[in-house]
Amino acid sequence: MINLTVSAVKQFKRLVVEQGRPELALRVFVSPGGCSGMSYGMAFDEAPQEGDLTVEQDGVKVWVDEMSVLYLKGSEIDFVDKLMGGGFTINNPNAARSCACGHSFDTGGDGESARPCS
Repeated sequence: MINLTVSAVKQFKRLVVEQGRPELALRVFVSPGGCSGMSYGMAFDEAPQEGDLTVEQDGVKVWVDEMSVLYLKGSEIDFVDKLMGGGFTINNPNAARSCACGHSFDTGGDGESARPCS
């Protein structure tokens, strides 16, 4: 469903250690809006919600809600270490186009909800 690169797993584990909360998981979600129609989101979470899909890879738990699963199926989460613009990224095979900011995408049918980048 969703895969994490070695770099993403390593970085997530580092962040969890910094937080001092080993029970944390990564919540990945999609919401309407953004400059291409849909936006990615990621956050730490303590517990799954009803209907969440759970993916566990190399000791990292990822929770994805039912709606977001439709848009993220087959995606890869990576961590890119760059001087400018680094961080977690989602490589989504379902995205027909995406914004230069890398946080917004369109699957071909949600462009009508697009807003300008801020």
